[in-house]
Amino acid sequence: MADVELRRILRLVAARSLNTFGRQVLNATVLWELYERTSSKLVLSAVGLAQVVPVVLLFVPAGTLVDRSDRRSLSAAAAGVTGVIGLALALLSGLDAPIELYFVLLAGQGCATAIHAPAVASLVPLIIARGELTRANRISASLQELSAIIGPALAGLALKFVAASWVYAAIAITGLSAGVLYRSLPRPRVVEPGAASARKDWRVGLRFIFASPLLLPALTLDMFAVLFAGVTALLPAVASDVLHVDALGYGLLRAAQSAGAVMMALIGGRIAPWRRPGRVLLIVVALFGLATVGFGLSTWFPLSLALLFLCGALDNVSVVIRLTLEQLVVPDAIRGRVSAVHFVFIGMSNELGAAESGLAAAMLGTVPSIIVGGALAVIVVGVVALRWRELARMPPLSELQPG
Repeated sequence: MADVELRRILRLVAARSLNTFGRQVLNATVLWELYERTSSKLVLSAVGLAQVVPVVLLFVPAGTLVDRSDRRSLSAAAAGVTGVIGLALALLSGLDAPIELYFVLLAGQGCATAIHAPAVASLVPLIIARGELTRANRISASLQELSAIIGPALAGLALKFVAASWVYAAIAITGLSAGVLYRSLPRPRVVEPGAASARKDWRVGLRFIFASPLLLPALTLDMFAVLFAGVTALLPAVASDVLHVDALGYGLLRAAQSAGAVMMALIGGRIAPWRRPGRVLLIVVALFGLATVGFGLSTWFPLSLALLFLCGALDNVSVVIRLTLEQLVVPDAIRGRVSAVHFVFIGMSNELGAAESGLAAAMLGTVPSIIVGGALAVIVVGVVALRWRELARMPPLSELQPG
């Protein structure tokens, strides 16, 4: 039985990781190509904004669709759309098309992500046993981060030797493969529909999160940490203008955080469960902000890589705690709507953070914007710790119950 459960976890994680790989390759390549064509930090901002706007606009219908549909089929379809968008980007790049058309396709990717994220997040607890969720999240975080290492690194390496259009075309393979893996998963267990009023109420996800003394501060903490301290969108400018490295160096910078996350995921499997996971969450996010400040101050490539590696290790701890917390406290009947709101909070905070980073860099300069962002993340930790004292007192994750 344990082997069956593990195989199920690995198939699910492989599908998510392939989708992550495709998105990482897409984003890394678009950021590099458009910065090479325009040398504009505002264009870097627009890449994130084009993907985050559809998620914000669609979170209500997306969450409702997920709660009323086959979550496995939705996950497969959304992954396939990413592959199609990769082919379309390859065509635009090969034709040297106007950059406005890139943003149309990036908006389409945002729409696919708006469906994929809540569909997969709400699928996990329906096919994985409750006692295996922490292990599933740890493996998922590890392999998805491994995909995030390989994706940007391969994109950076490939961009040294081939045109961007060929890199985009490879995304089609990942999208179709992820779709096939999703379809191979077992049918999700039947979900109790819940009260009729809850089934029709699109606001139930928002209300649940804002009423939760644990989930709301955890999401707030992660959202603002990524929003202010995320540096991914600025890496092309840091690589070119601060560290003076080429496309391969850029790929290594993109991969460093993910490498740290994989290392922490491997170590985390050998660490006893946190007795005060909320307190751990506060500490690692504060350290994440401080490491970001150090990255902003660094002008030495090896030190910059090391600090990004540390950021990834700290972020992995945060991700595992937050995902397991959500899966354990959210009732099945509203999981899709909660996951859709969660993704606006967290999943798209990367893209929203990219928009914020590009705008801040255009106004303040690349280095000052990174330093200020890391400092703001530390301040957010202090505010959350004072505003929601229940978070620091949160019991072990295994003791949490839905509701």
